[in-house]
Amino acid sequence: MHMNREALGDLPMGRYDVTVLIERFERDAEIAWSIIGTVKPPIGHIYGYTLASVADGTLVSSYYDWSNISEQWRQAGIFPVISQSSLRATLGILERTVRRGYPQKPTISR
Repeated sequence: MHMNREALGDLPMGRYDVTVLIERFERDAEIAWSIIGTVKPPIGHIYGYTLASVADGTLVSSYYDWSNISEQWRQAGIFPVISQSSLRATLGILERTVRRGYPQKPTISR
């Protein structure tokens, strides 16, 4: 996945690539992932969404779990690296994506 830390304006990491590792998946209930990137060993934080059925659709909650990061990263004082408002913004992006009907199956032209 292509990342762009410049958008947050907090750490001088610029643009970089990471690998997303699915940590938990329960259909219609939860998906959680960690990232494997330039930092070795991986930091150990996890992002995720939980889903709950409600009368008029699905209630989606976003979470960011950094409880298992190493002491080195705790002492660095940079966690959480994603603010609550930035995390909340991902829910808006997800909602717009779902309302538009993405992802769509590709059409094949002949």
